[in-house]
Amino acid sequence: MGDDHELTRLIAGIYDAALDPARWPYVLASIADYVDGRVAGLLAKDTARKRVTAHWHAGGDPHYMRLYAETYSRLGPIATSPPGEIEQIVSVPDLVPYQEFRRGRFYREWAEPQGWVDVAVAMIDKSGSGSAYLSMSRDEEAGMVDATMRERLALIVPHVRRAVLIGKAIEFKQAEAATFADVLDGLSASVFLVDPNGRIVHANDAGENTLRGGNFLRSVGSRLVASDPQVDHGLRETVAATASGDREIGGRGIAMPVSTRDGDRYVAHVLPLASGGRHYAGAPAATAALFVRKAALERALPPEVIGKTYNLTPAELRVLLGIVDIGGVPEVATAFGVAETTVKTHLGRLFEKTGTGRQADLVKLVAGFSMPLAG
Repeated sequence: MGDDHELTRLIAGIYDAALDPARWPYVLASIADYVDGRVAGLLAKDTARKRVTAHWHAGGDPHYMRLYAETYSRLGPIATSPPGEIEQIVSVPDLVPYQEFRRGRFYREWAEPQGWVDVAVAMIDKSGSGSAYLSMSRDEEAGMVDATMRERLALIVPHVRRAVLIGKAIEFKQAEAATFADVLDGLSASVFLVDPNGRIVHANDAGENTLRGGNFLRSVGSRLVASDPQVDHGLRETVAATASGDREIGGRGIAMPVSTRDGDRYVAHVLPLASGGRHYAGAPAATAALFVRKAALERALPPEVIGKTYNLTPAELRVLLGIVDIGGVPEVATAFGVAETTVKTHLGRLFEKTGTGRQADLVKLVAGFSMPLAG
């Protein structure tokens, strides 16, 4: 009963370390006690460089652990032997003839001075770039790795493997979430990820600036609120509907006009996130993304990009940008000091080269080249 209780407590500690990696040294020390080992480690082997790194260890002398990292990790049996099978428990005699091991530098210069006589090793993860191991050394007092140690390690190793894989998944998700947040922060549009009740799960940098301004959107009790009551009502209804995913508001979302107190016009686009194909990392509670941008052309890419895309002459590109920035043919002609017929000639060539037929289509075309990233 005592062993069962100790094993249960140890397994619980192993999974705690998956959530809090700083606990691994304590857990490794507990494993060493349970299997009658001396120095325990979680090791990673780089296949290409044949180098082994001790990510976590317990019981090792700091001086020798430093020597291991600098020199002896390349000389040990883990670095120089085939990896074996996942969860297979092996000792030094399984990897290399024991007398040969005792003649090598690893034993004579590093293991023997510490009193080590054997090491139990189990591979817990394997990829194209390397492998991960649980290692447990034995000294002269404990003796060589025996059947009892192997039996106890066999109870532990599967849980260590699962905990390491869980930890890797958590690290990946955290990195994915951080990358996702960085991408959002790079957008010029204000972006808010909200739950069905309108509570803000995440706002990018532009969104935080919008909230601080409080001109037309603000945060009240962590909930996104529009200053205009009518807009706020529509926003709340739309966001609440996203809890059901695409079925309620459509996979392409809903666009809503928003005006500031100063009369500036914005467009808020609500996109549902609840569908299986759009569950974003780092925002498990978010069911909607709200993109808010001013109802105007954003900063465009360099004009020459548009010109090269459609093989436009400098004069044609100038007229295209004039249509966007100034207005119709008469206004552009006046601004450029040319005849309207000249502008019309270039306009006809623009229609032909871009496959458009109206000036409004040209404006949309240029809008498609606008930069979504913040300046």
